[in-house]
Amino acid sequence: MAVTTRTISGRDVATGAGLRVMVEGARVTAVERGGPATGPWVAPGFVDLQVNGFGGHDVNAEVPEPSAISAITAALAGRGVTTWVPTVITGTEEQITARLDAVTAARKDDPAVAAAVPFVHVEGPFLSSIDGPRGVHDPAAIRPIDADEVHRWTAHGEVGYVTLSPHDDDAPAQIARIVAHGVAVAIGHTHADPALIARAVEAGATLSTHLGNGISAELPRHPNPIWTQLADDRLRCGLIGDGHHLPAETFVAMTRALGPERAFLVSDAVELAGAAPGRHRTTVGGEVLLTADGRLSYPDTGYLAGSAMSLADCVRWVTATRLGLATAVRMATELPGRIVSDLTGGAFEAGRLAAGSPADIVILDDEGRVVETVAGGRTVA
Repeated sequence: MAVTTRTISGRDVATGAGLRVMVEGARVTAVERGGPATGPWVAPGFVDLQVNGFGGHDVNAEVPEPSAISAITAALAGRGVTTWVPTVITGTEEQITARLDAVTAARKDDPAVAAAVPFVHVEGPFLSSIDGPRGVHDPAAIRPIDADEVHRWTAHGEVGYVTLSPHDDDAPAQIARIVAHGVAVAIGHTHADPALIARAVEAGATLSTHLGNGISAELPRHPNPIWTQLADDRLRCGLIGDGHHLPAETFVAMTRALGPERAFLVSDAVELAGAAPGRHRTTVGGEVLLTADGRLSYPDTGYLAGSAMSLADCVRWVTATRLGLATAVRMATELPGRIVSDLTGGAFEAGRLAAGSPADIVILDDEGRVVETVAGGRTVA
């Protein structure tokens, strides 16, 4: 079979200069920067480190199916997301391992999934049991941190990181054991105070899951856990950029405080992402309301019920803030790509354009809309 070659030309999002990307098969063979700055913006494919579902397919379905992982992979590629991390949420150990098994089977049997999914993120079950910080996670399944359980999960699939709440005295020891087993630890859905957050980082936590969400609605002015995580250079922090989880000014301030080496963009999309507005019923949380602007909430309380937007939608929203297109794209590519590489020991590459890198490319207009997606050297949208 002949290997397809092509050249993609446009403007470099990071510099505004001309950019030519030469592709052969599924790989980039050369990148030339400079020359005429004309045409659309060209960037690496987007990297989303937190996806619960998309397009009517749920990673956490009652009966998890590998076909759902394949369907989400295809649907996200059509939206510019060429690398994504399935997020398995709080459940019994049997539920968690069944979901891991489904992802593992999809990675084994579907080359597109193997190329797009580096590992799984498990969000819970070691979270706050308090209303508010717990979010929509099942209170009946919340339990203390158990490094032995995390180790058992790894027999069912590649677990890149686990989100937990370090709110008790045993947390540092458990975190150290989890990290020693090769699974990274993120802080999230927590009521831990600043001192406990600091102890968790000392024990090896390196990430913060959707900072500013999964926390009490009211906090002390200072100190509080958000300030503590913003201030600690050892934590790289995910921010949901859907326009609903964080107000624009909060998102901008957090991004500027964290800087380009620590702030990355996530969608936290659920199965209703991409659905038509209206009332829907979900596996997690029951009846929800999706509005035309992408806000997903519980009709009776107005509380958010997850995100219904893709990472591409988040890039567009961030582009419209004071941060602009270059920052939005960097937050959706460069740092999450480095995190993927770090957590796989360099075995999985994403989020950059260089000779030898996967030919995962998005072409954007000036508003940050995806015009074309190339995944593995092939146009998919």
